[in-house]
Amino acid sequence: MRAAQDAFGSQAAADAIEGLFATLSATLAARGVRRFVVAGGETSGAVVKGLQAVVLNIGPRAAAGVPLVQTRGLALALKSGTFGGPAFFRETLKKTETAG
Repeated sequence: MRAAQDAFGSQAAADAIEGLFATLSATLAARGVRRFVVAGGETSGAVVKGLQAVVLNIGPRAAAGVPLVQTRGLALALKSGTFGGPAFFRETLKKTETAG
């Protein structure tokens, strides 16, 4: 990351990574993926943008401070900061099986 920041600038490197996640989430959804568990505030925003989610319906709690959300038949957990414990991803994927 440091090499990319040095070569292209911090903002350009961040924009490229966010663009990658936006494109990746859209591609995965187009291929049938219906459950997304995302860590990082900027990454979560990029995924929401890539999925073209305009309305997020708040569902049950995945972890303290992290609700499950639904949009257009997709189930998402958008985690930022230090929310969730060591098994957050495994536990949240199980919870999203019935959401969406």
